[in-house]
Amino acid sequence: MDNETGHAVADALGDLLKRTLRAGLYQALTENLGEAVDEVTYPVLSGLARTGPRSAADLAVEVGLDRSGVSRRASRLESGGLVRREPDPADRRAVLLALTEEGARTVETMRQRLADRIEASLSSWPQEEARSFARQLRRFVDEGPFSA
Repeated sequence: MDNETGHAVADALGDLLKRTLRAGLYQALTENLGEAVDEVTYPVLSGLARTGPRSAADLAVEVGLDRSGVSRRASRLESGGLVRREPDPADRRAVLLALTEEGARTVETMRQRLADRIEASLSSWPQEEARSFARQLRRFVDEGPFSA
């Protein structure tokens, strides 16, 4: 593979990861899901859905925010009935953030909206091309420069 391909992929990923692009997508995914759910609280909900219960500090690392930012967002989500705080079974002095049943349903709605948007974007592609893209993207994530 040539260096030009690497630059093309890096440029496309740079565009995809722009904060303004993410904020616009999060806004569309959270529309009409309640006052507590918006583009600001989306990363906390989504992060908890991926990781399960976490401390604010651990979740902050996962979602790219600081601990106090996660705590503020979690408080909004807790007020909306989407997140609860529970004792950490490994350390009774510590507190974990966890999704409530309503929070899990809200995340499922957001994920379905995202899947629908992706399906709509790929609808003009030949079906095998879209499937190949999905397989290759999964491979790139699993084996590429971002894998652990």
